[in-house]
Amino acid sequence: MSVKAVHFAGPRALLVDLPDLDSVLALHAHLLSNPLPGQLDVLAAAATVLIQCDTRAHALAARTAVERLELGQAPAGTGETVDIPVIYDGEDLAEVARLTGLSPEAVVNAHTGQVWTAAFGGFAPGFAYLTGENHLLDVPRRATPRTAVPA
Repeated sequence: MSVKAVHFAGPRALLVDLPDLDSVLALHAHLLSNPLPGQLDVLAAAATVLIQCDTRAHALAARTAVERLELGQAPAGTGETVDIPVIYDGEDLAEVARLTGLSPEAVVNAHTGQVWTAAFGGFAPGFAYLTGENHLLDVPRRATPRTAVPA
């Protein structure tokens, strides 16, 4: 893992910029299992990890420690499996099929045929960003975001 940059986020917190999600997950897992002195909280995002410390002195020491860390990959299978029943009848199914060159049935099979990992929390409580085992279903963001999502 190589840290791109470390920024202070207030007097007692650090925002660590990382090159990719794998590096984020590796650093996050490392800090959860090996907390730094004075570490209060660690929060992962898409390309950053926020480290909250109890004092400015601990934040300064944490900055030095993080910049020197050499990490490999995040540990696999560190969480529990949760099965979520899904009905594939949404308005996006045909569009995902078109964008991927798959039939709607093949999209469903590709989605259900892999393990999805909740990589980090999103913008609302209970909303997690997921990563899959392959990139078969990677599609671009919508040209215009939805202003509401049906229940």
